[in-house]
Amino acid sequence: MYKHLLIATDGSELAGKGVAQGLTLASSIGATVTFVTVSEPFPIFAWGGAMAGYASGDELVTYKEEAGKYAKEVLDKCKASADAAGVAAEIIHVEDKRPAEAILEQSQARGCDLIVMASHGRRGLGKLLLGSQTAEVLSYTEIPVLVVR
Repeated sequence: MYKHLLIATDGSELAGKGVAQGLTLASSIGATVTFVTVSEPFPIFAWGGAMAGYASGDELVTYKEEAGKYAKEVLDKCKASADAAGVAAEIIHVEDKRPAEAILEQSQARGCDLIVMASHGRRGLGKLLLGSQTAEVLSYTEIPVLVVR
């Protein structure tokens, strides 16, 4: 049924549950996997203060370097888990995008037929204030989504 799964992760403990579920599914049905993690754009509100024109450039460089290092750690761990499970996997780090947007773009560009991602299951004000990348993906995707809580 499913041949290519896109598994989204931010490296959190909860996302790890989504990775594990996605790998278990992929292994049982012989599907390939693409892992994706996303580094959001540098927060605009961080550009401020008396040294805004000077310090922010360095902060931006540091932010991008640290985001790249973190993404590599997260994706290397996912790839190792896929290798251990005998699942063919590709890893992708998308920079300077909102997670939902990047997940939707990558799932379409790579011809994935299922998206796997975790969700805290927040409702009401918590969802409104914190946002939900999973809810946004569910709202705009044209392919099935497996949500792991």
